[in-house]
Amino acid sequence: MPVEITWWGHASCTVEDAGVRVLTDPLFARRLGHLRRRRGDVPPPRAAVADAVLVSHLHADHLHLPSLAQLAPGTRLLVPRGASAAVPGLRKLDGLRITEVQARDEVRIGDVTVRAVPARHDGRRLPLGPQRCRALGYVVSGEARTYFAGDTGLFDAMADAVGEVEVALLPVGGWGPYLGAGHLDAPQAARALARLAPRSAVPVHYGTYWPIGLDAVRPHEFHGPGIEFVRQAALRAPDVAVHLLGHGESVRPEDAR
Repeated sequence: MPVEITWWGHASCTVEDAGVRVLTDPLFARRLGHLRRRRGDVPPPRAAVADAVLVSHLHADHLHLPSLAQLAPGTRLLVPRGASAAVPGLRKLDGLRITEVQARDEVRIGDVTVRAVPARHDGRRLPLGPQRCRALGYVVSGEARTYFAGDTGLFDAMADAVGEVEVALLPVGGWGPYLGAGHLDAPQAARALARLAPRSAVPVHYGTYWPIGLDAVRPHEFHGPGIEFVRQAALRAPDVAVHLLGHGESVRPEDAR
């Protein structure tokens, strides 16, 4: 069966490969602090059904404890090394099988191997705390190899660190009018796509959450990154099929080519 990708919004995706369901950075909330979900419904309970869950870094919109609490007992949870010490609430998630990983570590889950890869992003549990945990991306290898970038900036060794992949899930925006260091906007994500050279790509991490009170401030920064990524990818990586998904939509990249 070809790999199937479902985008639930923000950085939350299900990668189904070789009969294994892998969920990334689950965020199943209507509101998070000063952010509110402005597009798409909160994902349904089936979104939390997974054999393994990958957490890329400690920011609350990627490591969201109430969302992780919705996982079934026995679910495998991969987090950056040091996360349990930096986020004590992780230790209260009874029944989850937590494994701390660092770049180059590999974990076997059924017929799938998950490999942690480097990312360039602030790894702290904000707003306070030392940078105890390095942010990560992951490559899920089964019948295909799928790269989930988490949150990252573009860096020289990205293609070498990630290796050959067929599908790339790349962040193209954020949750505010401006992106700081350690992020990809749509043009930078297209540059990363050209270096990685997968067969298919899905843009994520945009068009979901927005700060309360900023609805009228640079609204194209909320709505536009996905479409802009499609345009930029066509210029920089024309051989890559880009799948622009709505919230809750799925694609089997090989079937859609």
